[in-house]
Amino acid sequence: MEKIGVPLAVSIGDPSGIGPEIAIAAWQIRQRNGIPPFYLLADPALITSRARMLGADIPLSETEPSRACDLFSSSLPVVSLSCRFSDQPGTPDSTNAKGVIEAIDRAVDDCFHGKAAAIVTCPIAKKPLYDAGFRFPGHTEYLAHIASQRIGKPVMPVMMLAGPDLRTVPVTIHIPLSQVPQVLTTELIVSTARITAADLRDRFGIKKPRLAISGLNPHAGEGGSMGAEDKDIVLPAVTALRADGIDAFGPLPADTMFHPRARAGYDAALCMYHDQALIPAKALAFDEAVNVTLGLPFIRTSPDHGTAFDIAGKGIARPDSLISALKLASQLASTISANERQ
Repeated sequence: MEKIGVPLAVSIGDPSGIGPEIAIAAWQIRQRNGIPPFYLLADPALITSRARMLGADIPLSETEPSRACDLFSSSLPVVSLSCRFSDQPGTPDSTNAKGVIEAIDRAVDDCFHGKAAAIVTCPIAKKPLYDAGFRFPGHTEYLAHIASQRIGKPVMPVMMLAGPDLRTVPVTIHIPLSQVPQVLTTELIVSTARITAADLRDRFGIKKPRLAISGLNPHAGEGGSMGAEDKDIVLPAVTALRADGIDAFGPLPADTMFHPRARAGYDAALCMYHDQALIPAKALAFDEAVNVTLGLPFIRTSPDHGTAFDIAGKGIARPDSLISALKLASQLASTISANERQ
């Protein structure tokens, strides 16, 4: 699929959060920040209302994806949803759930039909969706479900936090720390690493990705004296990956993996649990880190923050992470296009 000249689809996320205003702010500074063309999947009335609330005098064009690139320099392209939103900044409303899901569904559909080069998702809140009957743990799982239905086989999504100086991948994600040793398996580490290596090669353009694999326990277990998981679970995964031809090494003590000299030795760090991966990523680039979902048959990036209901509508939300997500999505799409032309 040719991606050059194709806009990015931005699903608006929870309209009661900061999604609308960071999208507006990103468009306002599009020229001096080199932001690639995008269109919003949203309720145009809400975008107009939120812009007025923020004192942002912006021209808005209701359009189709095919015209978004032409319109982008002079107006904010909005592809109208059939659902309408309740416009209450800071107050989540389950009646908005149907529109939130519609925006995601249509963004995926646009990618599959070549109308969008990639999807950039603004943050959603889970509780309003759950209250409306949403049955998926979160955004990523829902995208994987849609993708699986589209291609007719299961899809394993992998979460990556990508910043200017560090990429991290948590092998286990949103589970209690006490459950990690039970959930963590050699097979899970190997599957996660294979997907990571493939996307680093095919989407990030890294010919031979280097993967640093962390240990689970302090000092990577100290040969079993601080827990057997690193010797019995992590090390066999590293051995299997190297047998596959993947440049993986470890298990490494997590406390020495993230200083500058260590980071220079790998392209991504696979970590055994959520905070082990996200703390260094956010400490190094809190406003610039991007959430990238690997393993999907389309590109999906997202700002690495939540809905921020507490500041929604106040005009103080920073668009930095969304801008980084837009730029990375465009970069990944360009890499895929270049590979397809070879």
